Amino acid sequence: MPFAYYLYSIIAYPILYILPAYVANGSPVIFGGGKPLDLSKKIKGIRIFGDNKTIKGTIAALLSGIAIGALEFPFFKYMLLISVLLAIGTVFGDLLGSFVKRRMSMRPGAPFPIMDQYGFFIFAMLFAAPLGHYPDFYGILFLIILTGALHVLTNRGAHMLHLKKVPW
Repeated sequence: MPFAYYLYSIIAYPILYILPAYVANGSPVIFGGGKPLDLSKKIKGIRIFGDNKTIKGTIAALLSGIAIGALEFPFFKYMLLISVLLAIGTVFGDLLGSFVKRRMSMRPGAPFPIMDQYGFFIFAMLFAAPLGHYPDFYGILFLIILTGALHVLTNRGAHMLHLKKVPW
């Protein structure tokens, strides 16, 4: 196979595929804030998600992920629906992580290894998987490595720009 094929199938296509999830995952840091998604409700005396998961941030995540799919739509007709599922899966994974952290009595912003880095990614991929078109094995392996690296870089950058209180 020619090098261009490998470049496309292992790097370019996987990035284009996961981009709606990446953007959905990062947009609440920029566009979030305001009223908490759980409206300060509690289950057995413990907040459901906490103050860091907001209505505005959740809507921003969904809309930005879908917007990326709309931009990809002229080139990949199937990506619009996939982007919807990737965005929903991203939000679900992030909220699940916060829910579990609250149940484990972890303070908001406390590091939660694996779930912090990969929760959104795992659920985005699971939600979109039934529609197919996902990257091949090596493309997914590349995305796993990229997601871990981007998590560190983007969180440190957001912290340096005072968009996040903690660098993780």
